[in-house]
Amino acid sequence: MDDKKKSKIQIPAWGWLIISFLAAMLLWFFLSVNEKTARSFPFLPAILEALGTVISRGILAEDFLSSMISVLSGFALGFVTAVPVAFLMAWYLPVRNILEPWIQFIRNIPPLAYVPLVVIAVGVGRKPQIIVIWLATFLIMTVTIYQGVRNVDETLLKAARVLGAKDKDLFVKVVFPATTPFILTAVRLGVSVALTTLIAAESTGASAGMGMRIRSFSNSFEVAPMLLYIILIGIIGITSEKIIKTLERKLTGWQEKREI
Repeated sequence: MDDKKKSKIQIPAWGWLIISFLAAMLLWFFLSVNEKTARSFPFLPAILEALGTVISRGILAEDFLSSMISVLSGFALGFVTAVPVAFLMAWYLPVRNILEPWIQFIRNIPPLAYVPLVVIAVGVGRKPQIIVIWLATFLIMTVTIYQGVRNVDETLLKAARVLGAKDKDLFVKVVFPATTPFILTAVRLGVSVALTTLIAAESTGASAGMGMRIRSFSNSFEVAPMLLYIILIGIIGITSEKIIKTLERKLTGWQEKREI
């Protein structure tokens, strides 16, 4: 039995990453040579040529900076408002009864639907972009953190109260530490939602930005640079995911996780 176990090939994590990358490249190449999909999925040489073009035109850095300002501002605003609202909803029944139905209602509306309303209210420019991203991130993070607070072990709360803990002590020493994994999950979801909302946010009359540029390339049927920008947004997203996961491992090392 031991010999059979030893004979099994153990592929390390980096090996699976290479296999996954090569499989994606193979699929991409197939799409680029297939008659029906070739126009929509130009292969790597065309993408690299498009990269050189947008860099030489000086628009890539401008678009990246503009989008990151909107994304980070909207996300930060969403986070600092979602945390207290989620805790208040989970802790106080009247607050929950008032806010939860409306949060669930608005959460199911695509951001693109309320973009015109935001533009009418505050005008064009960066402000409506930040508001749209804030609203989208606020909703998803509020729901996630709220569920985390609601899932705190009741035994811990009762034990803390027996020892004389007040609401402030419960929040600081029991609820917040127990909710940390959910807060970090909310951060991951919030970053993802902020990036996926980018195109909708930058349809508010933006003069620069990755979402705006994708729409511009789409209108002029410039497929290679459009695909380039889509790939870049994906790279930004997965990089953010890795950073947050590293932070999560450091802050929640005490949490038991199921290993497969």
